[in-house]
Amino acid sequence: MKDIRPQLIADVTLYPTDRGGRRSPTAADWFGCPCVLPGDGRQMWDCRLLLAGRPMVPGETRRIGMVFLSGELAANKFRAAGKFFLWDGRIIGEATTVAEGLQ
Repeated sequence: MKDIRPQLIADVTLYPTDRGGRRSPTAADWFGCPCVLPGDGRQMWDCRLLLAGRPMVPGETRRIGMVFLSGELAANKFRAAGKFFLWDGRIIGEATTVAEGLQ
């Protein structure tokens, strides 16, 4: 995943454990989870958070690159939405798009 260029850059927050977030940190290189648009819990899109060797811990906010397994179709939806949510059996965090990525 180190050679993959992000499709968008987002400020990502993993909710603290006591607010419904993960119980443990993510892996260091990347973390995969579905993303969901606000108000649309029916359709989810798989993404990879590119973590550059630093795990994210519950409660942390970081600006990171993201790629979507459905490619530009999904990336365009999340760029347009501006804000979206991360899912791992429940909503565990949120992201706000800040740039398109490094295409």
